[in-house]
Amino acid sequence: MSISQEPSPATAQSLAHFDARPFFEKALAYGLQHGIIDQAKLDAIETEAPKGMVQIARYFGSEFLRPELEKARERIVNLVSLKLELSSAGDLLQAAVALRDHSLLSRSKGASDLLKALIAMPQSSHFGMNERGGFSDEQIPQLAKWSLRSLADYQAELARRQRVAHVIHAARWFAQQLGMDGEDLEDAGRDAEAVIRTALLMLATRQTRLPDWVAFQKTIASLRRKATASKAKDLFIPLPNDLPAEFKAIVAGVRKTVVADLPKILDSSLPARKLFDQTPAFMGRYFWVEDALSEVDDFDRAASAAWNKATGGHSDDSSLLTLFLCIASGSAHKTLLSAKAAAALVRKIRKSGMTPEPVSHYILGHAPAHYQEVYLQLWQDFLDEAQDRLLSDHDDALHEAMALLRRDCNIAAETS
Repeated sequence: MSISQEPSPATAQSLAHFDARPFFEKALAYGLQHGIIDQAKLDAIETEAPKGMVQIARYFGSEFLRPELEKARERIVNLVSLKLELSSAGDLLQAAVALRDHSLLSRSKGASDLLKALIAMPQSSHFGMNERGGFSDEQIPQLAKWSLRSLADYQAELARRQRVAHVIHAARWFAQQLGMDGEDLEDAGRDAEAVIRTALLMLATRQTRLPDWVAFQKTIASLRRKATASKAKDLFIPLPNDLPAEFKAIVAGVRKTVVADLPKILDSSLPARKLFDQTPAFMGRYFWVEDALSEVDDFDRAASAAWNKATGGHSDDSSLLTLFLCIASGSAHKTLLSAKAAAALVRKIRKSGMTPEPVSHYILGHAPAHYQEVYLQLWQDFLDEAQDRLLSDHDDALHEAMALLRRDCNIAAETS
């Protein structure tokens, strides 16, 4: 029977479906039965097979051990089957022709190359968790396992890893659009989907760069204000107009997760740090560039603003000591006291005492970092001298206490 008289591919595929033999054996038998493979080709296959088995046994272990050779036989049959079934889409006619036109070892090597390429593909969308570069000798044990796996296993894993690769490539595209190169993205060691989620938020708010924590926190605050002002419970998260077509399905899927997160993102009762960095479901879910210097600078700016507000912009020792004394006595924070208010303060201290520790906490929590040590020492020096006078039971008229306060603190001059 000539090739033109062979059963249709559909018929061949149907027959192959119910045959439990390896696909290589089915294709070989089909080729012999229908005259596609002649005796010379069969002899060549029988000569190649032992050579291939020895090579495979040597690559994965030792060609001198019988169990290794037996395993190598399984591997070469499985590898050739994998290559033939993939290239022919399960059509025995096409597979038999491929066996006729190509060497057995070339089919085995072709399958091995496919598996190496699979293993070298990223397994995780998390940057930093995948090995860079192609297949390496360290991955030979993985190849040993995959050389015995089925076509269905290969196809399922290929589909999974292709999706991972698409997510990573999409994240790289977003990062490039928002001013971050691929190497820095790798070094950041965060999940690619987290990068895409943050990028969508940035683009939705017309940002032009991927944020550090300070910028990310400000963006969230801006979104919350906008949502409150418009009384909207949702926010439109568009896909970029120039998003490459091959990324649209992946990014659309990630966008749905952002929309699902919006109720919590827009909830002003949840501090941003607590939500994004301390809530298990959100930890690592969004991306920001780790920049400790930026966070310190932002803290310093916020602390300086709070400090300037508390001190009224005054930095002289008298104003500061007045503020510290008010804090220690649990009184309203002031940097200037009238004589009457100062006397009342002393009486309060003598009645209820004073607690120096809150002053130290206040300085460390609000004062500019480079002045904290100076202010702590200023307060301690004042305490060493003033505490006995302020708490004295022998100064009922407050003469010594008031004299001390007029000297060291900021007491308004009495007017006639």
